[in-house]
Amino acid sequence: MFGGIEAGGTKFVLAVGPSSGTITARHTIPTRDPATTLAEAAEWFDAQGPLVALGVGSFGPVDLDPASVSWGRITNTPKPGWADCDIAGFFIDRLGVPVGFDTDVNAAALAEHAAAGGGQGGLAYLTIGTGIGGGVVLGGKPVHGAAHPEMGHIYPRRHPDDRDFAGICPSHGDCLEGLACGPAIIARWGCSLSDLPADHPGHAIIADYIAQAAHMLFASLAIEEVVIGGGVAQTPGLIARVIERAKALDAGYLPGGARHRIITPRLGDNAGITGALMLAEAAARA
Repeated sequence: MFGGIEAGGTKFVLAVGPSSGTITARHTIPTRDPATTLAEAAEWFDAQGPLVALGVGSFGPVDLDPASVSWGRITNTPKPGWADCDIAGFFIDRLGVPVGFDTDVNAAALAEHAAAGGGQGGLAYLTIGTGIGGGVVLGGKPVHGAAHPEMGHIYPRRHPDDRDFAGICPSHGDCLEGLACGPAIIARWGCSLSDLPADHPGHAIIADYIAQAAHMLFASLAIEEVVIGGGVAQTPGLIARVIERAKALDAGYLPGGARHRIITPRLGDNAGITGALMLAEAAARA
């Protein structure tokens, strides 16, 4: 039996199954302090029977370098109490099984890539919610590089009707996350995007910022798909606006344009936890 954890800033999703494609038990716990949250997760896995391996897709930033002494740790997160949390090490010691570890969005990207049939075509997964993050799969593998992508912290071109808002990112102000995440929308207009009137300019503004991110991914990585998930992405009509705006930004230029797709997750809310189980499968093979 494999175990998976989608470790988010507000909740941990836990699951077990004989494979990444079959979940036999699932449980959700709130993200509290590390000691309480990790212990509660371990107790749930204990009750499910012996595991072969565990996969963890975590909020970040995290250390993914297997040669690093801090591999498997959440690093300089602004979430109180979680900086330098050795999340992978805790479960290695507590459960006594191999642990596969990556970002939550890389895990979701892996799962969506598999759901699309695998192959060599590249895919990015963007989550637009309390924060903004992204993972990329190229050649069937998640992109790590010097660390892991931080797509929420690119600087989009400011929308002409959104010049005055300073953004809310504590590090970068008006980066993509600082302008288009859920809390930024509330800070700017006093409610969620889905609660704004249908003719409110906020819909076009947020769609423009997300479309710029998608265009950047298509232009720089030549990927085929951008999968957009998260709470903000569920706003009625938003994805259609993003598709239309991204097409306008391309202006028919990109050579792979006919193969570019912007979609919602094929796996719905299961993308992240399915990816975590895939990390467990990979850890068992290693």
